[in-house]
Amino acid sequence: MDSAPEPVNILFIMYDQLRYDYLSCAGHPHLHTPNFDRVAKMGVRFTNAYVQSPICGASRMSFYTGRYTSSHGAQWNGFPLRVGEQTMGDHLRRSGMDCWLLGKTHMKADAEGMQRLGLSADSLIGARQAECGFDAWIRDDGLWGQGPDGFYDEKRSPYNEYLKTKGYPSENPWADFANAGVDDSGDMASGWMFDNADKPANIREEDSETPWLTRKTMEFIEQAKAPWCAHVSFIKPHWPYIVPAPYHDMFGPNNVPQAVRHEMEQDDPHPVFGAYMENRIAQAFQREEVRQKVIPAYMGLIKQCDDQLGVLLDFLEQSGRMDNTMIVLTSDHGDYLGDHWLGEKDLFHEPSVKVPLIIYDPRARADAARGTTCDALVESIDLAPTFVEVAGGKVADHILEGRSLLPWLHGETPDWRQFAISEFDYSATPQCVKLGLEPRDARLFMVFDGRYKLMHAEGGFRPMLFDLQNDPQEFVDLAKGDGHQAEIDRLYGCLAQWGRRLAQRVTRSEDDIKAMRSKSGRKGILPFLVDGSEVPAELTERYRGPAPHIYTGE
Repeated sequence: MDSAPEPVNILFIMYDQLRYDYLSCAGHPHLHTPNFDRVAKMGVRFTNAYVQSPICGASRMSFYTGRYTSSHGAQWNGFPLRVGEQTMGDHLRRSGMDCWLLGKTHMKADAEGMQRLGLSADSLIGARQAECGFDAWIRDDGLWGQGPDGFYDEKRSPYNEYLKTKGYPSENPWADFANAGVDDSGDMASGWMFDNADKPANIREEDSETPWLTRKTMEFIEQAKAPWCAHVSFIKPHWPYIVPAPYHDMFGPNNVPQAVRHEMEQDDPHPVFGAYMENRIAQAFQREEVRQKVIPAYMGLIKQCDDQLGVLLDFLEQSGRMDNTMIVLTSDHGDYLGDHWLGEKDLFHEPSVKVPLIIYDPRARADAARGTTCDALVESIDLAPTFVEVAGGKVADHILEGRSLLPWLHGETPDWRQFAISEFDYSATPQCVKLGLEPRDARLFMVFDGRYKLMHAEGGFRPMLFDLQNDPQEFVDLAKGDGHQAEIDRLYGCLAQWGRRLAQRVTRSEDDIKAMRSKSGRKGILPFLVDGSEVPAELTERYRGPAPHIYTGE
């Protein structure tokens, strides 16, 4: 029996673009994150957690649906999640648990689908369809860039409205204050420019994005009625890479690690890899002066996230909620930061596709695993079924493609997956154009078995292959030669096995189908009988006996 009071709530925290190795509990040599470490000591830190796509929107849709990107179809930022796709909120509500959003989702509603079905965004169903299945406590996607054609984000920004109430004199204080500094001449030093990353953001620290959302989270928890799942989604440490004082100068060039890259990667690279090494973000991060400015700011943003996590943890403890709140810490993808001659995310090297995942389960059954690490191959789609089980529901495994992590959290060793999958659709990028591809061919797949990592590229390209046991830094592309064809073939077999999964039969579960068998016979559908003796007599009773009337044809 659990010692924690029921029901158990779920605080599902996501940080945007947080690398798996930029935490002290993951071994970072300079960045001390005592509050991430605090949760790791209370729970389990998963050391091999992979997202289903290394891009914000597609990754998040997999977290929320529990399905691979090729199953839910929202494979790039701004690709709508189709109407009718079930999400975490749908599954949890069936078990009596509310599901709320605070912060970012990076999803776009299927407006055309909603119109086709007559769903108004003002209705309860329509609002949930427009918010990825969540009930929105406060949504702010956090990229309020503004150019000649208007704002990048189309919705109203509650954070911008908050800044206006605090006296920041601007139409868009997110851009002018929260993500900009001031140069020596008194001019705005925008965070969009890497040269300004070492300047403090021109904002009071308590008014910056991370503390603001932390306060909103505590306000939500104060009034929430259990059981609830709260998805708290911070925009940071995602770019713009600029952070308010005192975090802007906590770290310096002496804290910047040497870039994990090698000249051999530039020698006859895979065409897709080569195209990405030549894009603007990669070219910027290949310059050491950029890394020297950006990485300390990135670390400062993470340090601020850690401090605010501490505020949340203290609040939970002081209010007596720590004993009945599951805490989940993760990210939607990583950040290359110049590793492998790249910036941003997008491809399948560890800095991009691997994410931190720390889970604290307050119940007594989790005591055996507290403070441990787990190196099982975990996928982001595993969180949705985990939450369903926490809510006391039955996992709809004909819809949810992940697997519950509760056995690992409870110190068990379940039979587990042998490989992890990630997908990347780059059809909307300049790289697709540069390679001369049609959108349908601009797709990548990763298969990783814990040692060997294969990248398959549609469009007629060769694969990439890395042996992370002998080459943990992923420098040597073994697919350039012909000495590892057996491993390539084996991993292609894994990809084929995954490709044969049953992904689209979502309206009937296995139990539904079993229950359907032979029911038609009891409703009088009796085809293929010779004389009726093949079935129980009660099934043919309706069809035996005197004819109700005999027609003579006259």
